[in-house]
Amino acid sequence: MAGQLIQVATETVTSAVASVTLTGIDSDDVYMFTANNVVCSESVRDGRLRVTKSGTADTTSNYDSSAKNLKSYGTFGDYSQTNSTYWNRVIANFQVTTSGVSGNAIIYLYNFNSSSEYSFVTLDDATMYSSGLLGQQGGGIHTVGSASDGVNWHFSSGNITSGTFTLYRVV
Repeated sequence: MAGQLIQVATETVTSAVASVTLTGIDSDDVYMFTANNVVCSESVRDGRLRVTKSGTADTTSNYDSSAKNLKSYGTFGDYSQTNSTYWNRVIANFQVTTSGVSGNAIIYLYNFNSSSEYSFVTLDDATMYSSGLLGQQGGGIHTVGSASDGVNWHFSSGNITSGTFTLYRVV
């Protein structure tokens, strides 16, 4: 990837919301989605990501993903899913009952503007868990050959109580 980021959309959450949607993907460039200092209203919840079609989250069962969990407090682990309605564990297992705990992720988005290729993502995240730091590296594919214009972020349950979400075009 070359060297410049152009901000496409951003949202800073300061009061509880169920999800965040960022749109504006309109070229064949690689895009980057970031989630910074994200906090969930409930403990030990997984962050979930979906593509959007015309600004609406696609909830069809066409999401496959795999990741390696990297733990400071125990054995590393593998995670995978197929035919889901979202990419799961995009920021994994939030432990937010402790003050000052939040999660962060960088997710690259590929082929989103293409109507003939599958969209896919690669991700890196880091989150404080009850026992220590949990990081994750992985990726996912949306097995539909149609254009997507953005992403939708939500938790497995609970609300997003704070965080900054930003979509960039990589040029």
